[in-house]
Amino acid sequence: MTLISDITDGQQVSGQYLVQEAAKAETKTGKPYLSLKLMDKSGDIMAKVWDQAEEWEPHCPAGAVIAIKGRCSSFRNALQLTINDMQRLPDQQVDFSAFLPSSPYDVDEMAAEFLALVEGVGDSHIKNLLRSFFTDADFADLFKKAPAAKAMHHAYLGGLLEHTLGVARLADAVSKLYPSLDRSLLMAGAMLHDIGKTREFALESNRFDYSDAGRLVGHMVMGVEMIQARISRLQDFPEELGVRIKHMILSHHGRHDFGSPTLPMLQEAFVLNFIDDLDAKINTIDRVSRQAKGEGYQWSDYQRSLERFLFIRGHSADDDRQEPAPEQHNREAAEPPAPDMPQKKQPSLF
Repeated sequence: MTLISDITDGQQVSGQYLVQEAAKAETKTGKPYLSLKLMDKSGDIMAKVWDQAEEWEPHCPAGAVIAIKGRCSSFRNALQLTINDMQRLPDQQVDFSAFLPSSPYDVDEMAAEFLALVEGVGDSHIKNLLRSFFTDADFADLFKKAPAAKAMHHAYLGGLLEHTLGVARLADAVSKLYPSLDRSLLMAGAMLHDIGKTREFALESNRFDYSDAGRLVGHMVMGVEMIQARISRLQDFPEELGVRIKHMILSHHGRHDFGSPTLPMLQEAFVLNFIDDLDAKINTIDRVSRQAKGEGYQWSDYQRSLERFLFIRGHSADDDRQEPAPEQHNREAAEPPAPDMPQKKQPSLF
């Protein structure tokens, strides 16, 4: 079986892939064809079925795994498969997790570091709010499984935890450099900014796709609703503090045309927008770099999400990413030292 990441121009391809997207279209002459987006753990690729499209259409719906034979070619500077033969595999015989990409880092180690950061928050109201989410077994399970995006940054199992931990690390570091920042508020924004993605994505499906509510409402509004529901169950949570936290969530994309209902108006909201964008872009560039063929600096294909070509450094086959050990984090002076690893008695899947 050929991994998508190993496919090259002109190669004959045979393998099993998950259909992420499927659509029927017509050529300029009115002939129907199928356009598929196929994926495995290593990446995704577009594919076309030019002949007998109507006959093959029922065999390759989105969410199915198909065994295909075809040939790869380059079209508009992107690799594309032309499928000559396919067969759908019965769902009951498929381990769908084998086709979904996942975080290269150890989920349990990331979760332990994340929970240690929660325990290092000084404001007691904010800490209790964070604990209400991340020590909830049902929520924690979704949070550790969810991707952070469908196709952009951290688009893989565990991606939401990896991205949120990355933003929380940055928030922790930046708060030490700028004493005027409210560290607890910034950490709240960093840790809660994408919690709505646990509902925005249909995690029970066999591919990364949006839920109906995710498309209709969006993760920022869903996140604010989730936060308000938790706040309502906490005793004496300051109303003004709740408003500030919800502002952080609603403004973290930074611009109306990027989906934010409001613009950052708090110092901490400005910082959250920048560090969220930084972590997302680094992950995107890192992914493009890992996909580069050969070693040394080279030009990437045009990256639509970044609106530019990238001058990236390729890696050898032996240059694999290593799983990080949980980092040590300084705690706020007002908070007694917390353990770097969660204690067994804490009621959390983390």
